[in-house]
Amino acid sequence: MAIQQINIPDIGDFDSVEIIEILVAVGDIVAVDDSLLTLESDKATMEIPSPVAGTVTKIAVEVGGSVAEGDYVLDIEVSGDAAAPAEEKPAPAPVAAAPEPPKEAPAPKPAPAQHASVENSPIVAAAANKPVNAQDMGAKSHASPSVRAFARKLGVDLNNVTGTGPKGRIQQTDVEAAIKAVMSGATAAPGQAAMSGTGIPPIPEVDFSKFGETTTEELGRIKKISGKFLHASWLNVPHVTQFDESDITEMDQFRKDQKAAAEKQGIKLTPLVFVMKAVVKALQDFPSFNASLSADGQSIIKKQYYNIGIAVDTPNGLMVPVVKDVDKKGIYELSRDLMEISAKARDGKLGPADMAGGTFTISSLGGIGGTQFTPIVNAPEVAIMGLSKAKMQPIWNGSEFIPRLIMPFSVSYDHRAIDGAEGVRFTTTVGNYLTDLRQLIL
Repeated sequence: MAIQQINIPDIGDFDSVEIIEILVAVGDIVAVDDSLLTLESDKATMEIPSPVAGTVTKIAVEVGGSVAEGDYVLDIEVSGDAAAPAEEKPAPAPVAAAPEPPKEAPAPKPAPAQHASVENSPIVAAAANKPVNAQDMGAKSHASPSVRAFARKLGVDLNNVTGTGPKGRIQQTDVEAAIKAVMSGATAAPGQAAMSGTGIPPIPEVDFSKFGETTTEELGRIKKISGKFLHASWLNVPHVTQFDESDITEMDQFRKDQKAAAEKQGIKLTPLVFVMKAVVKALQDFPSFNASLSADGQSIIKKQYYNIGIAVDTPNGLMVPVVKDVDKKGIYELSRDLMEISAKARDGKLGPADMAGGTFTISSLGGIGGTQFTPIVNAPEVAIMGLSKAKMQPIWNGSEFIPRLIMPFSVSYDHRAIDGAEGVRFTTTVGNYLTDLRQLIL
């Protein structure tokens, strides 16, 4: 048996990040990739995974403290064959979904002021035969993302829950205690205000087993994370989707002509890299698509760099690594970058830096099928392109029908930053560049 010190791995461009949760205790047995800590900065929340399997023997940090890359946080006792070099583990990905509930001390005795905060939760409403109201779920409260997710699941407004953690932070035990107190018959404090709602009613819970056999599988960690961001984007961004198509006959023939030369250099030449170059040229023509809105929505921040996010289908779910400086790279270099990040995504080795800094996203389903789809904007970006499967179609050239390879595509955009006329001009321009690649050098 050996003691291995666990240090903070590469967490991106963060010098000091607050520890908001410690997810293990001394004596806990952990497996490789089990979450040990949750960190929160002003930009992201992330979990620190265990690089080894073993037993936690010492915790050298506490909630509320700050850490940076390389800082020592705890010890794990591992057997000789269980250790895995920390440097081989991927950097922690940004986390938005709730981790498994941490082991904490027994719930403290709830204060009366907490009781009103859960009277309208689905559980309590069902017990009291009350209607369930939509909740704000503690937007201004001091709580970690996992506690917020836990409270949302139960319909608890964290604005009215008193936290017992450091600096008044609301912990999961505070939410649980409030629920138990109301379920045991406690009443709300006199004059306690009713919870305010967001206006979005919850989807009613249904016992599907009444209609037939069912099985339940927990969503994968990546789907939980991406689901939260997709939901937030869908609720906050007024989406418009423009559908179009492009004649890529010559483009695809040029790709095939270069295929053998590319393979000699170990490169797989795909249509996607040509689309990336066409998109970047169009982004230079229409800067509003290579931008983000300011936090107050009153300004648009136009970016002078071109980093394209590529949605990658992995066994664990959808991930969006970013290819940097697409405008400065040739087709072969982009192909190498694309092969590298796709492999890292499938192997689960993407770090925060690999998925940060995107200015525009492309989601390609052309290798699978379909005709058109509506991609969801990857906020804070303002636009995303969806590629569908190209197919041969008869096109009238003025005197006869000729076979042409036509690729359908779509662009969803934030209508606050981009109006409809500009959206159509953008898709038309992209289509023209793909039809005649020679325009890219003009």
